[in-house]
Amino acid sequence: MDDTKSRKIRTLFLSDVHLGTKACQAHLLLDFLKHVEAETIYLVGDIIDGWRLKSGWYWPQSHNDVVQKLMRKVRKGTRMIYVPGNHDEFLRDYVGMNFGGVEILEETIHETADGKRLLILHGDKFDVVVNNVKWLAHLGDWAYDMAVAINIAIGWVRRRLGLSYWSFSGWGKQKVKRAVNFIGAFEKAVANDAARANVDGVVCGHIHAPVLRNMLGVIYANTGDWVDSCSALVEEHDGSLHIVHWTKIAEIGDVIQLAGRQYRPAA
Repeated sequence: MDDTKSRKIRTLFLSDVHLGTKACQAHLLLDFLKHVEAETIYLVGDIIDGWRLKSGWYWPQSHNDVVQKLMRKVRKGTRMIYVPGNHDEFLRDYVGMNFGGVEILEETIHETADGKRLLILHGDKFDVVVNNVKWLAHLGDWAYDMAVAINIAIGWVRRRLGLSYWSFSGWGKQKVKRAVNFIGAFEKAVANDAARANVDGVVCGHIHAPVLRNMLGVIYANTGDWVDSCSALVEEHDGSLHIVHWTKIAEIGDVIQLAGRQYRPAA
């Protein structure tokens, strides 16, 4: 596609793509990547689902296309930083190294165009279950997979009807009281850590719950995911931050207009 059809941004934050799973919305992510050009891209963990790939290999062409698209951006000059999560924790053995122009870092600080310092981390260290009871975390992961399996069927029907993507598992997560309480506790823990680190804000992923807001005196930004919400965090050239939802394939002749509609600043 002609680069003039792409939206130019300063920084793109992506997490929880879960390449290697049937739940990954790779076709929507690939379409999004075709329509944005960023100076820097942060991959904020769980880009590749090593847990799932260990139990059974699943890697269709669309997942390979996403990797190739990201690497093509690196070759064209985009700086790319990969902050591993719990599902791609095997990459934590390579922190401090550089592979094909992709930097692997445990955590890092990003400075926005208007001088805000943002702590970048995946967020799994705040999840007591993942850190202390791994067998239970894997069981919860299996149960979640049952919910996203329903997504696949619903998504197939909606595409046939020409409708945009909608997530059953994401909807259910917002309705279950214990899930809502967990998300709230997670967000407070992450925001408290950012406040102690003396930064202006924090960008994380892990819980598949996109949000951008002020919390406990700092900016709390969760990039969301490409399983339920099909979302990302974007920094514009003036330093402003936005959550992007990309739940339908963009029409080539209307890229800029569609991208503008998809940018949703937090209330």
